[in-house]
Amino acid sequence: MFTARQSPSLKTVLIASGVILTLAMGVRHGFGFWLQPISQAHGWTRETYSLALALQNLMWGLFGPFAGMAADRYGTARVVIVGAFLYMAGLLWMALVDQPTLFVLGTGVLIGAALACTAFGAISGIVGRIAPESKRSWAFGLSSAAGSFGQFLLMPVEQQLISHAGWQTAFYVLGALVVVVMVPMAFFLREPAAVKTTGPQQSILEATREAFAYGPFRLLLAGYFVCGFQLVFIGVHMPAYLKDRGLADGNVAVMALALIGLFNIVGSYYAGKLGGTFPKRYLLSSIYISRVVVIGLFLLAPLTSWSVYVFSAAMGLLWLSTVPLTNGVIAGIFGVKYLSMLSGFVFLSHQIGSFLGVWLGGYLYTRQGSYDGVWGITLVLGVAAALINLPINEKPIVRLPLVAV
Repeated sequence: MFTARQSPSLKTVLIASGVILTLAMGVRHGFGFWLQPISQAHGWTRETYSLALALQNLMWGLFGPFAGMAADRYGTARVVIVGAFLYMAGLLWMALVDQPTLFVLGTGVLIGAALACTAFGAISGIVGRIAPESKRSWAFGLSSAAGSFGQFLLMPVEQQLISHAGWQTAFYVLGALVVVVMVPMAFFLREPAAVKTTGPQQSILEATREAFAYGPFRLLLAGYFVCGFQLVFIGVHMPAYLKDRGLADGNVAVMALALIGLFNIVGSYYAGKLGGTFPKRYLLSSIYISRVVVIGLFLLAPLTSWSVYVFSAAMGLLWLSTVPLTNGVIAGIFGVKYLSMLSGFVFLSHQIGSFLGVWLGGYLYTRQGSYDGVWGITLVLGVAAALINLPINEKPIVRLPLVAV
């Protein structure tokens, strides 16, 4: 186990976790650029690649609670290092495997497990434990902004790699980059020394039962499902949607996804900052209803490159701004001891939504020839999520004293 005689500073943790999140989320957000070249190279329909990414998102969610448990118990550094090597293996798998079933399974399991170990769920615990309560929401917002910066930074890089080096070589380069950068950064994520307490302590199983028996936690699960559905459908299918609608210039899609990442830096940071002042449930509800308005206007307006850019900037402000608020609610209700694990459970709901969003995008497109049906589902779910978050009680849970037996 990594020893830590002296806890790292909040600044050190935020920088190291920010670099890891920048790379983990930046690579992941660019997977939509491979949809068409891989499908064309192997003679697949879009449904095959969509299913691979759908399974990847589902596995990310399923592995999330276990990665969180490991991070809470054994330290974030170990979990990130394992995740870095899984990420590299998954990218190599996507480059080399041309059998559809194996491609879907390997992509889903390897990349999904890697993201569970290197993205928000595993990272949130150490950020929450290092940051003082007065700065916790702000720190979560800064971490989320780092993931957004990765999207902004790496989108053009990935597109240029595919264009100039080929889609397979692009995977090789990114696989090497993940390990070379993430592994050294992991060593800066040393956990603070545990505070020794006397008497019986809440176990992992007891913490899990407590959370799922608590109504506000179940509401968070439902709301985060919608978040996953919306974001992953848009992130994966946007390039193909724009091309289908006549915007054949690939640079428009690159700029759109980069703008989402750029404006999400602002949105995530200020969501975390505002979460330290205003009720987080109201901010979450506002984000979901704002997404409904932005998506609706985008679908009604004439489609031009500038309408795409305006839509992307507006969605960027709302993109990952739910993350610091959701993690802040969890930490406020249950404390930080099992924060990574509980965040992993909530993120599992997010990823079930992601699975359905990306898979339905490919499934309905294959059968209907358009994305209209999925856009409609996205709008309805957004309204539901706005209503679901309103009654969440953010006050710390009242626990009865544990009795030793």
